[in-house]
Amino acid sequence: MNSIKSVPARVLSRRAGHSLEAEREQFDKNQAISISKAINTQEAPVKEKHVRRIILGTHHEKGAFTFWSYAIGLPLPSSSILSWKFCHVLHKVLRDGHPNVLQDCQRYRSNIREVGDLWGHLHDRYGQLVSIYTRLLLTKISFHAKHHEFPPGLEVSDEVLEKTAGTDVNNIFQLTVELFDYLDCELKLSESVFRQLNTSMALSQMSAVQCRLAPLIQVIQDCSHLYHYAVKLMFKLHSCLPADTLQGHRDRFHEQFRSLKSFFKKASDMLYFKRLIQIPRLPENPPNFLRASALAEHVKPVVVIPEEAPEDEEPESLIEISTASTTEPQVTSDLFQQTFGPPNGIRDDRDAQIESLKKEVDTLRAEMEKIKLEAQRYITQLKAQVNSLEGEVEEQRKQKQKALVDNEQLRDELEKLQQVKQDSDRSLRLCAEAEKKANATEIRYTKLKEKHSELINTHAELLRKNADTAKQLTVTQQSQEEVARVKEQLEFQVEQVKREAEMKLEDQSVQMEQLRRELDARRDELDQAQSSLSHAKQAGTELSAQLETLQAEKEQLRRSVSEKERELLSTRSLVQEKELQLSQEADKASREICELQGKLLEKSNQEQSLQQKLLDEQFGILQEAVREAEGILRDAVAKLDDPLHVRCTSSPDYLLSRAEAALESTDALESGHAQYVASMADAAALVGALSLFAHLTADTIVNGSATSHLAPTDHADRLTETCRDCGQRSLDYLGQLKDKQTLGRAELGDVRQALRGVLGLAQELRPKSLDIKQEELGDMVEKEMASTSAAIEDAVRRIEEMMSRARNESSGIKLEVNERILNSCTDLMKAIRLLVMTSTNLQKEIVESGRGAATTQEFYAKNSRWTEGLISASKAVGWGATQLVESADRVVLHTGKYEELIVCSHEIAASTAQLVAASKVKAEKSSRNLGKLQECSRNVNEMAANVVASTRTGQEQIEEKDTMDFSGMSLIKLKKEEMETQVKVLELEKCLEGERVRLGELRKQHYALAGGYDAAEDGEARPAPAPRRGILKKPALAQKPGHVSGPDREPEQDASLHRAHAVNF
Repeated sequence: MNSIKSVPARVLSRRAGHSLEAEREQFDKNQAISISKAINTQEAPVKEKHVRRIILGTHHEKGAFTFWSYAIGLPLPSSSILSWKFCHVLHKVLRDGHPNVLQDCQRYRSNIREVGDLWGHLHDRYGQLVSIYTRLLLTKISFHAKHHEFPPGLEVSDEVLEKTAGTDVNNIFQLTVELFDYLDCELKLSESVFRQLNTSMALSQMSAVQCRLAPLIQVIQDCSHLYHYAVKLMFKLHSCLPADTLQGHRDRFHEQFRSLKSFFKKASDMLYFKRLIQIPRLPENPPNFLRASALAEHVKPVVVIPEEAPEDEEPESLIEISTASTTEPQVTSDLFQQTFGPPNGIRDDRDAQIESLKKEVDTLRAEMEKIKLEAQRYITQLKAQVNSLEGEVEEQRKQKQKALVDNEQLRDELEKLQQVKQDSDRSLRLCAEAEKKANATEIRYTKLKEKHSELINTHAELLRKNADTAKQLTVTQQSQEEVARVKEQLEFQVEQVKREAEMKLEDQSVQMEQLRRELDARRDELDQAQSSLSHAKQAGTELSAQLETLQAEKEQLRRSVSEKERELLSTRSLVQEKELQLSQEADKASREICELQGKLLEKSNQEQSLQQKLLDEQFGILQEAVREAEGILRDAVAKLDDPLHVRCTSSPDYLLSRAEAALESTDALESGHAQYVASMADAAALVGALSLFAHLTADTIVNGSATSHLAPTDHADRLTETCRDCGQRSLDYLGQLKDKQTLGRAELGDVRQALRGVLGLAQELRPKSLDIKQEELGDMVEKEMASTSAAIEDAVRRIEEMMSRARNESSGIKLEVNERILNSCTDLMKAIRLLVMTSTNLQKEIVESGRGAATTQEFYAKNSRWTEGLISASKAVGWGATQLVESADRVVLHTGKYEELIVCSHEIAASTAQLVAASKVKAEKSSRNLGKLQECSRNVNEMAANVVASTRTGQEQIEEKDTMDFSGMSLIKLKKEEMETQVKVLELEKCLEGERVRLGELRKQHYALAGGYDAAEDGEARPAPAPRRGILKKPALAQKPGHVSGPDREPEQDASLHRAHAVNF
């Protein structure tokens, strides 16, 4: 953890007797091993010995070329822990490595940024930390590359800081902002690490936690220096700029102070940091920058890293074993004394002497504490006096500056008066009087200069006295340190005496004599310390006397300043008299007015030229926009004859929406054109409207071409020609905008007519199902839902009748099977009824949320495809319920098959799924009715599964199974029966294969009929497009081809099965 101050010479020297190549290979090998061991995927902190070898390698080769050559090959994107350890090692190499490491790292800034961006987009705990750490490293590299005076370790003296900041306020301001940004990055990393540790409630002794905490040691080192430099620069800014200007800087510093103090407090409380680093303590409140003397109260925070133990040694035990070893002989001695008593009575005298010595040590310790408290109190008083003296010196400095400013003003006024005297030849008498008064002011100036020199001398004396006071303070502090050192030595020696007295009973007499001699010596030293303390008190009295003399001098200075103020007032009165005399020179002012009028004419000419330049620039911007729009429209017109565009298709509805949007954009284009014609200094509205018009018109042309690929031949040719005409008329309009003469006469009538033509053809190509009357389509939905509910109610009633009839006509197992099947059918009908009711409520919610100001019939007509899907789904549900009841009736009467009931259950489950899919198309994801509908759908599936299970169980109970007893058959007869059974199996398999083929043909015919109805919707003259590979979809099982009641009635379609035409641009 220690920073490397100097590299040993044996590391930098070449080994004798080896060639350069062998040494280089060994060096590369060692560096590769250290890098691989330091940067790995184990969630544990980086070992210091590996990082130390890497840092020594940078000093060996005077750069980080080898480190980066191996670091680039690390798989950083594959592991966030690997990236985190890479950032940690790079931070330490930047801080403690060779100075050329910074230049090498600048070449790989893009690699560091890529790693941070990669892990910033992923939701990984270490990944987020890696993203923040890379931003910190990039900020660190940029700051130190810009300010070479600051090394990456941030250890510079205050003189270097002052030299770097300079005297320019702008440079100081910019450097302060950069330090704040630097400190923000450091604090953000620490806050992110602690936030993750707080959420996981981890202990600092865990290796996973230490892996995150290890880089914060470098962050603590950086933050201590950055905080100190920020305080210094803030005080310097407040001495140059007013306080209101720096309010934002103070707020930002206070926020960083609170974050840094919280960070240091949390780190100090952790056991992991206590053995690795000594964290400084910040003051309770931030520095007061409005008071200049507060800079003396600022103490630079110093981070101390203790000397680390060797890596191979065993860690310290948390339990102190020495206490047990020392207490063991004490226990044995106590047992010996209890058994045999004290040896010859000498033990009691020695114990008494030891007790007396302990009492004397305690009294000396109390006296030392009192002396220490008195010394601290005296030091605080001296500091307060020094601060007051510094404040007075600062006030005198301000008064001196004020006097200098007044002198400069007077000097300027005198120079002006002398110029007036030289220029005015009218009155020699006034010139003579002015010269006399000028001589008088010069005399006063010399007096002021003498006073200023006196102030400087007094200020120098005050500074010398302040230095003497500081020296006396250092002497007092040294004496206090000596007292503390003596106290520590006494405590250590007393403990040593105790330990030796307990361990060696034979040498107590000799040790007691030594203790007495040492105690006498310590008393003498204590007397010396007390005498030095008395000398310090005498020095304090002398300082107080000097303070009184300084106060007297301060009063004299105040009186001299008041006299100077009076002299300044008299000088100002003389200046006012001169101003009255200068009022007679009005003719000079009139000449100046004439000159100003000439300058005003020049300014007006310049403004006219600038206005003309602005008009030319606006016209040039318009021409660039026109050329861009022409390119877009020509590209769209070229798509009409492009053979690669033939495979792109679109729908008439989408073409209709694009044409309407393009037609609406012509209004904005016309208004922007009118604004530009009225004021040619602003072409923003016309340029924006022109860009929108070009894109929408090109979109309309491209979609018109794509729609024509699926339209009948006649409509396709007309649509293509209309789109071509639209593009040509739009290009003609843009051509008029390119000439200033025809710009004002440009009209959009032809363009609008062409767009209306495209709009009309799109209306003709829309499906005929959209022409259904609004009242008829809306009523059809309500009638179908009502008829479905009625069919379900009728099915429930019929099932109840069959239940009562089965109870009367059957008994035993048949009654039990019939009751089970009919109960499951009843539960299924109830679930379907609840699903239909929930679907009706969801449809009402969809209509109410989507229709806006329109009526319900208008909403159904606008969404006709969705409406037809609902009608088809509701019919399928009603038909399935009826079929289920009829199959159940036949099963109960033993005229039907159990398989019919199973197929009807599957069919009705598919029909309800079709209804749910049709209802989900336009429902909101957060809708409560949608959740209820999905729950009802799952309930229907469960009830259908119950019907199938009960049917199969009843079938197994009722069907009689013959017991197979082949014990009485001979071998020949068994062989014959086996062959006959194989023949039956082959016949049944052949029959099964034939039925499967028949089922496939039926489904093909079903799909063909569904496709025919869909083609009939789009028009009789329109040929159905050839099916494309990968686009065919299997229709829903609940779709029935027999629902068409008449030739004029349109077929039902599922809302989720309509064709979707892809539009390719």
